Amino acid sequence: MDEKLINEAKSGSKEAFAALYSEYKDRLYRYALYRLGDPAEAEDAVSDCVLAAWKSIGNLRSSAAFGSWIFRILAGCCNARIKEMIGSRDKVEAAGKELVSSPPAAPPSLGTELAEALAILGSDEREIVLLSVVAGLSSAEISEQTGLAPGTVRSKLSRSLAKMREFLS
Repeated sequence: MDEKLINEAKSGSKEAFAALYSEYKDRLYRYALYRLGDPAEAEDAVSDCVLAAWKSIGNLRSSAAFGSWIFRILAGCCNARIKEMIGSRDKVEAAGKELVSSPPAAPPSLGTELAEALAILGSDEREIVLLSVVAGLSSAEISEQTGLAPGTVRSKLSRSLAKMREFLS
């Protein structure tokens, strides 16, 4: 990551921030899509994330932490969207309509088997796999985001991937 670009963005450069966004946009979208299962919701979550990141980039303490910082913001935006979806579902159920009480559907680009393999993981395990594989964060960056020790992150990632391999074989 270009530390100069991050520092320019921290100083208020819209061009530098746009360049950073350009580097991260695909990973941000994929992460949100895997978390939310809906392309429109994923786009909205990324938009919310980028706006929040722009407003608070001056508070970023370490340029080296930019990747984990922006994905932490995105995780919060995804969680807010999930809460909204649950709230909407509760309102519909209260009105007497029947809804399926399952997590958001897997993204259409995900194979059914892969979606099922992700579904067998606990939420912490799934989050670590998505942050590693989809977002491309290192164990140290995931550690920073989750509060787990880097060694614990690596262990959980290894065990989670092994569970998925076993399920898929």
